[in-house]
Amino acid sequence: MKAFSQILERKALCVRQRGGRCIYLMSLTGDELLQLAGVSRICRDDRGKLIGYQRPEVRKHVRAIAEYLQGDDMLLAHPVILSFNSRVKFVSSRGRKTSDGLAVAGMLRIPLPDHPDKKPAWIVDGQQRALAISLCDDKSFSVPICAFVADDVELQRDQFLRINNTKPLPRGLVTELLPSVSSPLPPNLALRKIPSTLCDLLNREAISPFFGLIRRPSSGTEGVERAVVADTVIVKMIEESLVHPSGCLFPYRNLATGEYDHGGIWAVLLTYWVAVRDTFPEAWGKSPTQSRLMHGIGIRAMGKLMDRIMGTVIARGQHAQKHVKAELAVVAPVCRWTSGVWEQLGGIKWNELQNLHKHQAMLSNLLIRTYLEQRADA
Repeated sequence: MKAFSQILERKALCVRQRGGRCIYLMSLTGDELLQLAGVSRICRDDRGKLIGYQRPEVRKHVRAIAEYLQGDDMLLAHPVILSFNSRVKFVSSRGRKTSDGLAVAGMLRIPLPDHPDKKPAWIVDGQQRALAISLCDDKSFSVPICAFVADDVELQRDQFLRINNTKPLPRGLVTELLPSVSSPLPPNLALRKIPSTLCDLLNREAISPFFGLIRRPSSGTEGVERAVVADTVIVKMIEESLVHPSGCLFPYRNLATGEYDHGGIWAVLLTYWVAVRDTFPEAWGKSPTQSRLMHGIGIRAMGKLMDRIMGTVIARGQHAQKHVKAELAVVAPVCRWTSGVWEQLGGIKWNELQNLHKHQAMLSNLLIRTYLEQRADA
């Protein structure tokens, strides 16, 4: 690539798809890819708005790719997927044989950036490969590229989630991205979108007992000490209550239309978990190593108890908060969130409870059994 060039022209095939969108198949050298494309890291701005979508790099994986790419028999067959901004233009070639009815041959005209922060493309899929290329001594080899044009970051996020839907993306990253995607999603992702949105609200609304306590991929290293609960745990707790017919949130889901009563769900979560915080103030807001209430097993078990208690409580009622605290008070004496042993669980130490299926079942059953027995005797 010549330093004095203002436009990079690269031969490409334009594949038109439904809705008039185009996919461009082309190649770039490693040097050109690094000059033209950046990585949109997931984070939030000062107002809490979600920015970007890419997870942090996996250094061990990047080094392994780089070592392979520097070998004599390397083969980079999987294309890097780019999202260009609308300044990039495609010009079809002249002549009879420029199209076979499926694709049109032509030239993609890409403005070169005059500043590292003004790159015309974002990497939607392939950031680990791009980082590996940056570590190679020789970056002149050809990199297969599949590209589309989109100024809207929402479309980029949408494609990022779909491309990685069958790959082991970190669950927390998917959890945080889902609320910002408005287009129809695959069933397995669509079911997690509402819990993800509610998790986001619980973390960001000042009236929430979880305000600032939920760890999110966009948080980075900021607020790590205060953010003590994994977002995936909160999402799973909400999801289980929404999906299972015995869940207290299940009635707020319209199975016929797929719609949800967001206000009703929010009222239930707020009423119950504020009462939990107030019932166990010495265990609330601490790290999972200091309090098993804030551990995955504590949140999940109390979520199961929520289904029992909130199934009979009108969350928007005037005395709902007082009523839920009274219900929780009957199980509080058996709880050992921060010290001691769980006598009813065979003397297991408070910090030996782990987020295992066996322990989850033991603790959930204990809390529900204690609650039902005390209610029956009342």
